[in-house]
Amino acid sequence: MRVLARIERPVQSETPHGGRTVSYDHLGMAWLACGARRRRERSEGGQATRGVETMSATCRADARIAEGRVLRFGGADWTIRGVDADGPGRMKLTLERVR
Repeated sequence: MRVLARIERPVQSETPHGGRTVSYDHLGMAWLACGARRRRERSEGGQATRGVETMSATCRADARIAEGRVLRFGGADWTIRGVDADGPGRMKLTLERVR
């Protein structure tokens, strides 16, 4: 399945009250060929258990796609956790979404 995804860069800033806020800069669009979603549960340091979805995807090589950036498609935000070369002009992505 191919989907059109927004490439976004998260930008953190400090609020006037000492908190932090995250906004997103739109960098462009990319077509992705998505693989199957995998779900698992993860608990961190005594906190409540959270559901994590992972997925692999391939796309054309694009300098705007880098680890830590966000791809938005299908009504969800997917964080890019890994980027590997997948042949000439192709990239293989590891995506993660925490619920």
